[in-house]
Amino acid sequence: MIEHEPTIRALCFLGVFALMALWESLSPRRPLSTSKPKRWLTNIGITLINTLLLRALFSSAAVGAAVLADQEGWGILNYWRCPEWLSLFLAVITLDLIIYLQHVMFHAVPALWRLHMVHHADLDLDVTSGSRFHPIEIILSMGIKLASVVFIGASPEAVLIFEVLLNMTAMFNHSNVQIPKKIDGILRCFIVTPDMHLIHHSVIREETNRNFGFNLPWWDMLLGTYKHHPQEGYLGMTIGLDQFRDPMKLTLPKILLLPFTEKTGSYAFTQDGD
Repeated sequence: MIEHEPTIRALCFLGVFALMALWESLSPRRPLSTSKPKRWLTNIGITLINTLLLRALFSSAAVGAAVLADQEGWGILNYWRCPEWLSLFLAVITLDLIIYLQHVMFHAVPALWRLHMVHHADLDLDVTSGSRFHPIEIILSMGIKLASVVFIGASPEAVLIFEVLLNMTAMFNHSNVQIPKKIDGILRCFIVTPDMHLIHHSVIREETNRNFGFNLPWWDMLLGTYKHHPQEGYLGMTIGLDQFRDPMKLTLPKILLLPFTEKTGSYAFTQDGD
């Protein structure tokens, strides 16, 4: 599996991206409020920048860290030997919990929220929004992931499965797709759905700081950050942040500078805004 990592990643990404993009065009959840081509140019542009940056800085990335940890015997799961299937399961769900906690941290710490604003400033939500992150946030996230992989002692296979799942579910739950209410209710027991994550992108602070999960919904439900339904309803709610409502100020060059030039508002847990 590991020797085919680039192919697996590329096929999964392209397949899910194409599927969700088609689904959005055939059965959209909400009407778009801004130009789709301009948003896609911005979101895909920053995704390409992040991909090239990670390739340059972390040639082997998280899977490489897992290979090294396995060779050196580092990490909890390399000390505590258990059946391979259990080790795989524990590594994947633990990494998902860490991503949840990291997401909460980026909302709680004002300096980190400055970076994370780039993701939340999107005025609409679709399949491209799942990878719209500031390059500095991407670098910090990779550092946290590398440390987590080594600490856990996750196998290379577990890391690859986790990263592919996270990438696919991020595209799925950011997509602007219509899912019947009953089916959505069933899916929420196992995976973060588009409606569940849509609430997290509400302009209302109390909703922005809810539903942090990207992949598994359990952490929000267990740790008290789950919200079932938006205050204004799924069609009536406003997406984005109060301080960023002009699409002309959300072009690719401007969102790269956004953390250093714009106000944070009152969204971070620990501040009232500036």
